[in-house]
Amino acid sequence: MTTVLDTPRGALPTRSRPLLSRNSALRRGLRTALGIVFVALMLFPVYWMVNASLAPGGNSLNTQLFPLDPDVSGYVRAFADQGQNLITSLIVAIGAAVLSLVVATPCAYALAQFPIRGSNTLLFVVLIAQMIPGIVIANALYTAYNTLGLLNTIPGLVLADTTAGIPFSILIIRAFMESFPKEIVEAAQIDGCGQVRAFWSIVLPVSINSLITAGIFSFLFAWSDFLMALTLTTGQSIRPVTLGLYTYIGTNDTDWSSVMATAVIASVPAVVLMIAAQKYIAAGATGGAVK
Repeated sequence: MTTVLDTPRGALPTRSRPLLSRNSALRRGLRTALGIVFVALMLFPVYWMVNASLAPGGNSLNTQLFPLDPDVSGYVRAFADQGQNLITSLIVAIGAAVLSLVVATPCAYALAQFPIRGSNTLLFVVLIAQMIPGIVIANALYTAYNTLGLLNTIPGLVLADTTAGIPFSILIIRAFMESFPKEIVEAAQIDGCGQVRAFWSIVLPVSINSLITAGIFSFLFAWSDFLMALTLTTGQSIRPVTLGLYTYIGTNDTDWSSVMATAVIASVPAVVLMIAAQKYIAAGATGGAVK
């Protein structure tokens, strides 16, 4: 008979091991169940949006828990009405992402690698820029755009949306480039490589994860923008999908199936982009955490 006294130091009695295994399995099962509940709660609005998009059209939201009799008329109308708006949103979002990276990447590299006086103050200013309410920036841009003739233009929306993408991109890319070894660039310079070529041929390829992360978030900022589009577009010629969605919402009636169908269609590019680049986002977000 095995007793506690007969058990070697550091080992558990034989009878205790099944109990610990059952407790560990119980804890794992409880954590799994809680995880499933939390995920279901977070994804329920998405499910309800898809469910409501399949409801019969009309000014009332007659949605059942399960779409037993789905109706795709909302999607038909959404594609017919919002096709051009989707293209506009795509152009603006891609342009804002590219412009944010073009401006933020060399700025982040300079702040991370060069001994610039007042760099901490500059970073603090960049951080403060993200805290300015969007309506303040939109009103200021409206006055400037009215003078420059940039209202109701795609370049105007691209420039406006980069006001959120550039500060965020600088912070993300700089966090990674701070851990970039200076010796690699110095070795390239000894071999005759200039600063610009070293930045283009060495620094950028190594920093691809942080660049993709910053670019994707800049794209999403512009893709989901509503305030800038509402303030800086006064006609119907240039209208992103976030603004076009509100054409279905009236004072007396609302076509909820078309609203939800447009929301589902507008969500697809963002979801696909996040799924395709999730490994780059995870690596880019944590790349500067450990030196």
